[in-house]
Amino acid sequence: MSALDDLITLLDLEAIEVNIFRGVSPDENRQRVFGGQVAGQALVAATRTIDVPGRLVHSLHAYFLRPGDPNVPILYEVDRIRDGKSFSTRRVVAVQHGRAIFNLQASFHGPETGLDYQVPIPLDVPAAETLPDFKTRMEPHKARIGDWFDRPRPIDVRYVDSDPFSRDGSPLYGQRVWLRADGVLPDDPTLHACIVTYASDMTLLDTSLLPFGLTLDAPGMQMASLDHAMWFHRPFRADDWLLYDQRPISIAGARGLAGGNLFTADGALAVSVVQEGLVRVTQP
Repeated sequence: MSALDDLITLLDLEAIEVNIFRGVSPDENRQRVFGGQVAGQALVAATRTIDVPGRLVHSLHAYFLRPGDPNVPILYEVDRIRDGKSFSTRRVVAVQHGRAIFNLQASFHGPETGLDYQVPIPLDVPAAETLPDFKTRMEPHKARIGDWFDRPRPIDVRYVDSDPFSRDGSPLYGQRVWLRADGVLPDDPTLHACIVTYASDMTLLDTSLLPFGLTLDAPGMQMASLDHAMWFHRPFRADDWLLYDQRPISIAGARGLAGGNLFTADGALAVSVVQEGLVRVTQP
């Protein structure tokens, strides 16, 4: 199986009772569950309880409460808060060892026509195919990355600007990456939304470090996602290239806030994301 097939399997939760689902983590040497995984699985759980055809997620707001244990399953408990004429709302709590590790609230809406406006896609961005893939880009840093370098990757990420291990103290105030699922996905918009939810957590918090020119492995660096919000604006496919235009918003009180917009290759604004995370730098 490919890494993308493994991700699709990871997002295919087991229904164990009405409104209760079970998810597992990949067999990888991780200290805690990747935040994008639990967010994507929680969105799957919420979506499995939507009974109105064509009603898709348009926003989600989530909090990471405790580190997830990658060695035990995660239970997702869904509360069907409301089903209205136009919108449905769901709350999901992820539980391990009898304690909540994550919660998510998501809203679902059917298609409607109306006014249309968006911020424009950044200009003069090189095409994804002209940029090196992860292994080519990170080969000079292979020793620093360790086992993570050879780990299978379901998401193909291409850095337009400086990568997280090449910063030399020079400040930046934004970064752009192209990303897509590394393979062909079924024509299921829910699956595409869940995979983009998974991928949206991969590079955004790193953006908080850009104004300081810090690398991910800077001495004394401690980072963890605290909350995550997404708005889904227009149709997209997660197996087509999406430009993730990211910017730092604030860093203060050991918390970093960053935002990003995901554009399709033809310029449509598909998704907006904001994330706050713990960003501590302690001197050794």
